[in-house]
Amino acid sequence: MNFITCPKCGTECDKLFDSICRDCFFESFRLIELPLVLHVRICSSCGAYFHRSRWEDAGNLEEVVLKAVENTLFIHSEAGDVELYLEPKEITPYIYRVKAEVDAVVKDEPVHAEAETEVRVQRTACDMCSRESGGYFEAIIQVRAAGRFPTEEEKRRCTLIAREAMNSMKKKGDRLAFISDYQEQKEGVDLYMGSMNASRQVCRMIISELGGSFSESPTLVGMKDGKNLYRITFAMRLPEFRPGDVIKFRGRIIQIRSSGKKVHGISLEDGSRFISTPEELKGAEKIANIGDAVLTVLVSIEGNAILVLDPETYETVAIKKPMFFNAEAGSEIPVLKTEYGIFALAHSEVPQEK
Repeated sequence: MNFITCPKCGTECDKLFDSICRDCFFESFRLIELPLVLHVRICSSCGAYFHRSRWEDAGNLEEVVLKAVENTLFIHSEAGDVELYLEPKEITPYIYRVKAEVDAVVKDEPVHAEAETEVRVQRTACDMCSRESGGYFEAIIQVRAAGRFPTEEEKRRCTLIAREAMNSMKKKGDRLAFISDYQEQKEGVDLYMGSMNASRQVCRMIISELGGSFSESPTLVGMKDGKNLYRITFAMRLPEFRPGDVIKFRGRIIQIRSSGKKVHGISLEDGSRFISTPEELKGAEKIANIGDAVLTVLVSIEGNAILVLDPETYETVAIKKPMFFNAEAGSEIPVLKTEYGIFALAHSEVPQEK
C-alpha cells in the first residue's frame, strides 16, 4: 500500500482530507456551532413565541426553548445523515440549559460533536395581547332586535357564539380574533372586536342560529402607510318574533315554534303547519305569547268543537277543537285568550298558571 505524507503534521496516511490527514482535518473541522447564551421572548399572556421579527403561536415553554436552539444551531453543510439529540434542563423558570449532540457522516467518516447553551426566557406581552388589553378594536357588533329588545337569553347566546368563534379562529392563526370589550345596553349588546373579518363571520353564525340580518357601516378613523383605516359597525337585527310568540299574519293566528333563517309555526285555528321567513313576517302583529296561556275547564266535546269556560268571565264558549286533541270533558286544558278569540293549545303545551 502506498502511503501519503500529511503536509501539515508529516504523518503518513492512506488518504487525504482536503489535502491533509484525517486527524488534522477534523481537528479544525467544526461540525456544529451554538452560541453560549440564547434569548427567547415569550408572551406572558398567550404563550406566543417571538421568532424572526414576528410572533408565532407555540406549544409549551420547553418546546419553545428547543425550537429556539434548533433554529440557532449551525450544522456544517458537508455533514450528511445527521442525527440531532437535544437534552433540556430547567435551571429556573427563566433559564434552561440545553445540551446538543450530533452524529453525522463527513467525507464518509462518522463524526460526533457536542455543544451546550444557556437559554434565557424573557416574558413580555406580544403585539396582539397588548392590543387586546389596550382596548384595540377594528369592528363593533351591535346586537339588537327588530321591533323589541333582545331577551337576556338572546344576549347571552350571541355573546357565547362570538366568544366560541373567536377561540376557534385564534387557534387557526387569526391573532386578532378577540373581544376587547363588552357593553350591555338597554336595547342590546355591543361587542368590540379585534378582527373585522372575524366579526363578519360571527354575524353570519348568529344569523344561522337565531335568524335575522345585519348591515355594515364603515367609519374612517385615520391613515397608515398612505392607506385609509376604517372601523366597521355591524348592525345585527334579530327576528322580531321568537319561539312561543303568537302572531296574526294575513288573517291567520300562528304560534311560532322556531325562528332562524326560516320561521316555523302552527296555526292555532286549524293546526296546519306554517313556514315563512323573518323578512316576509314584517308587518305581522304579535298578539300574545305561549307563556300567557292559562288552564280552564273543558265542559264538553261536540264534533269539531269544544265547549270551555272563558278564563275571565267563566261563561261557556264554543271554540274549534285543535288537532290531536285527546282531553276528556271535566278536565283542565291550556287555552290562550286574545282579542281575536280563545284558542285551545295542543295537549303537549305546558301552560303557566296565572
